[in-house]
Amino acid sequence: MRSVLLAALLSVIGCAAAAAQALTVDLGFVNASGNANFLSFNVGEKYTHKFGPRFALGENLKALYGKTEGKTTTESYDVGVRGDYSLTKRVGLFALMRYQRDPFAGLAERWFGGPGASFGLVQTPRDTFSVESGLTSQSERSTAGVTQTFGAVRTAANYKHLFAAKSYFTEVFEWVANLKTSEDQRINSETALTAPLSTQIGLRLSYLVRFDNQPEPGFKKTDRILTTGVQIAF
Repeated sequence: MRSVLLAALLSVIGCAAAAAQALTVDLGFVNASGNANFLSFNVGEKYTHKFGPRFALGENLKALYGKTEGKTTTESYDVGVRGDYSLTKRVGLFALMRYQRDPFAGLAERWFGGPGASFGLVQTPRDTFSVESGLTSQSERSTAGVTQTFGAVRTAANYKHLFAAKSYFTEVFEWVANLKTSEDQRINSETALTAPLSTQIGLRLSYLVRFDNQPEPGFKKTDRILTTGVQIAF
């Protein structure tokens, strides 16, 4: 799986360079030895291709992998594809598809996708804030082999504050509610700060919180992930 994701990432980088479209890549790596021996790395990537003033196609990837004393202790993947169509400057339609895997939270795989609508509530030179909501079809398989399929409502909010040309703060909030079981709800929140080192390279600090109100048996409801690394803009 890791080799497939790496190949896809390199392919997207090549396409972005040729098409001169928006692409950012986040990289973080830690390798320690001595009293504690561990290795971890995280990769984040976001690519957007605009087809005229109204339609845009985007793809994003997040991967986290870690080993301690030679044993895998962290592994998660989140890959998504999304198309957006602007009706006005503030209102748009979208359709998305995502794949998630997090075996250390009891999730072998999750596929979900569907249509929705987005609304730009704040659009200023320094601040943007938008909300979106839509229906999704969810298909999950746990590490114990239990499968389920259900419909869900997905609601999200996106905020960005620009300090300078390449220095900014972002907050992404996502809430997913199972339409079959009201207790089955998930919340994801990512807070990030990016500061430039050069015209193309910057430092990025992010804090991700994943909450599952009905986790798999034997697993906790909340995961918190703090990552630091560099961001490369193409």
